[in-house]
Amino acid sequence: MRGESGRTPGIRDRDSWGRTRRGAATFRSAAPPRLATACAALALVAGCAGPQNGDAATQAELASVPARHPVFPAPERAAGADLQALVERVHASCVALRDGANADYIPALRDADPEGFGVAIVTVDGALYTAGDCDTPFAIMSAAKPFTAALVIEAVGTDALVERIGVEPTGEPFNSVTAIELHPERSINPLVNAGAIAAVSMLGADDVEARWALLDDHFARLAGERLEVMDDVLASVGASNHRNRAIANLLFSYDRLYCEPAEALEAYNRQSCLAVTTVQLARMAACLANGGVRPSDDTRVVDAAVIDEVLAVTCMAGFYDESGRWAYTVGLPAKSGVGGGIWAVAPGRMAIAAWSPRLNGSGNSVRASAAIREIAQSLDLSLFRLPQDRASAAPNPTTTESTPR
Repeated sequence: MRGESGRTPGIRDRDSWGRTRRGAATFRSAAPPRLATACAALALVAGCAGPQNGDAATQAELASVPARHPVFPAPERAAGADLQALVERVHASCVALRDGANADYIPALRDADPEGFGVAIVTVDGALYTAGDCDTPFAIMSAAKPFTAALVIEAVGTDALVERIGVEPTGEPFNSVTAIELHPERSINPLVNAGAIAAVSMLGADDVEARWALLDDHFARLAGERLEVMDDVLASVGASNHRNRAIANLLFSYDRLYCEPAEALEAYNRQSCLAVTTVQLARMAACLANGGVRPSDDTRVVDAAVIDEVLAVTCMAGFYDESGRWAYTVGLPAKSGVGGGIWAVAPGRMAIAAWSPRLNGSGNSVRASAAIREIAQSLDLSLFRLPQDRASAAPNPTTTESTPR
């Protein structure tokens, strides 16, 4: 249950290193949303979780910092017309891609129109830019998992997630049973099926309906509207998800599932079968880009203190067994789903979402991943790249006379 501030009572006030986070949360909730987001970005760049205490002097010092840090430029240096033109150009470029195939192990996904394709950007100021089939609903599938991880961390804390699920990438397919046997954590991380089913089981609820209500309300807050379960997809998943049943039962046998397997799996399946559009998915991801605040109305929907942890695990495991390649070439936290949807976040700047049903061998949409990659590279969004003004000012080590040998 949330208080008026939107903060879940009982959330941990120290991180796993013992650093106090109450001061950061207090300041973020009191400051204007844009300044709060900027200070969160500063803390991330500085390598700390936030101020070490919440005293007035610390808050005054933080308040004097410019509202934007050079690593996270003001959104958006490109004018809105330029972003709209970029989205349209990328859509036109990627629509020609015909590689891949619909997910064939879930009949309802196999039968989806493979030509559907939408691309959307939502900035942290709430501006929307779209091209293609952005209002066509599709099943969110695994693209829901980081949002659920945020809810779980809010409820039980960072350390509990690490201890009871894990946060390491697997290097295995998203629905791997082998990974459960190979890793002592069993569930491994909350973005593969085993960890995501375990995450749902960690929510405090007495039955499947209460568990689902927590998830349903959470996704409604992120989207700014109630999302509907796609009944045809849910029926199709229920009739064909033999592997996930095996995963849930295997986790239960290892004491790594925290409610009855059937209950966890039913709530997990409903979550996976929520209908979203490309625009809705971009708006949900923009809440993470904006420090947990919904850009459309400045409503806090996720505690600011959990955003860095959610985006960190998303960066490491959000693209299944292609996560390393994605980080290497794109450099943004991103999450895909076998329904064809993908979202990516540039913290403090924007969220990008795209959808198209044809998948590659790892389960990632061919068109959607290509579109997000092209947008991110065009706008130089990689978290691992210095802004051009700072990069050009740095000396080239190959031309300095004092290059060490």
